Amino acid sequence: MDEMLERGREILAAQPFSRLLGADLVRWSKDLTELRVPLSEHTGQHLGITHGGVICYAADNALTFAGAAAMESGVVTAEIKVNYLRPAVGGELLARASAIHAGRTQAVVRCDVYVRAGGAETLCATALGTVRKREDRPAG
Repeated sequence: MDEMLERGREILAAQPFSRLLGADLVRWSKDLTELRVPLSEHTGQHLGITHGGVICYAADNALTFAGAAAMESGVVTAEIKVNYLRPAVGGELLARASAIHAGRTQAVVRCDVYVRAGGAETLCATALGTVRKREDRPAG
């Protein structure tokens, strides 16, 4: 495994919510980020489909990793817009993100979220987000 992916997995493992969902960073490079989120009875809502918050989580985290890779810096999400295209029912989500533009302090990133069921992938959401370079400041 390359050093960048290994470091990304360490960052993901340091996020309690990501651990709760069982998220896994599958790929992380300047060109493409891929995040996998397993689906279970705990990630659904009352209609039997994946909760939109889980889909948004996958998009948001993939966006920040892609933006961080493009900017070579720690980043935080400044904004995100998600279009839910179809219900997500299956075994896992795959969020694939890449930077559209990266500047000195922010990047615009696109993410497509697929649901994998029975070996087939179906696009269920697409997101566009802006990430900003993280400013290290004292907490408080």
